[in-house]
Amino acid sequence: MAKVITVINQKGGVGKTTTAHAIGAWLQTKQNKKVLFLDLDQQGNLTYATGASNSDYNTLEVLIAGRLQADKAQLTASGFSVIPSTPSLANVDAVLSQTGKEYRLKEALTDLNSYDFVVMDTPPSLNIITINALTASDYAVIPAQADIFSLQGITQLGQTIEAVKRYTNKDLKVLGIVLTKHNTRSILSRDLQQVITDTAIQLHTKVYTQHIREAVAVREAQAMKKDVFSYDPKSNATQDYDALMLEIWKDINA
Repeated sequence: MAKVITVINQKGGVGKTTTAHAIGAWLQTKQNKKVLFLDLDQQGNLTYATGASNSDYNTLEVLIAGRLQADKAQLTASGFSVIPSTPSLANVDAVLSQTGKEYRLKEALTDLNSYDFVVMDTPPSLNIITINALTASDYAVIPAQADIFSLQGITQLGQTIEAVKRYTNKDLKVLGIVLTKHNTRSILSRDLQQVITDTAIQLHTKVYTQHIREAVAVREAQAMKKDVFSYDPKSNATQDYDALMLEIWKDINA
């Protein structure tokens, strides 16, 4: 069965999509693993960044059916398999109202053996999509910035994760918190980094030692619909994500 990694934070603008794209790209290009991207965010940023297009077969269809048809995944020009987003995900709470709605994605991914990994980007909110993603996942990664709003988001997310572990997915493992767009020279960033570290301990996880620096190459890569590794292998962010993924890879294989 494919291992499922969810990239999650209820706060937007923390590098969630960039991190999801980098995780999947690293696994596929550096470890020769077959990766399927699922874009569960109605904004469709991962869909755009990977070069996929809107389609009748999308992640809302997967949630409704409780079944994933792997042969309907889009194969992009960059060689990634993607189930795209749709703006209709905004109405998912009205659509998924039946008993067991928290397990629809888990059911869809059960026995998925045509991929090694599934990497999911999630919306910047805590709703039924978030619960479905965490319930279906083996691992979660939390991108965050060293600011007070990220700290609030992590605390609230932690409550959701604990509820998921208690009721729908006792085996969920939060791999760690990744500090993105990080400025080590900022006094505020340094102070809040310690607070986020303390919060991570409460979530029974850690803050990864490798931070992701701000880099224009990230925005340029997204505009060009490329991952950071293929767009600019020498950029600060690319080197940071490469080092981060070595840490994550070690944790996954521990």
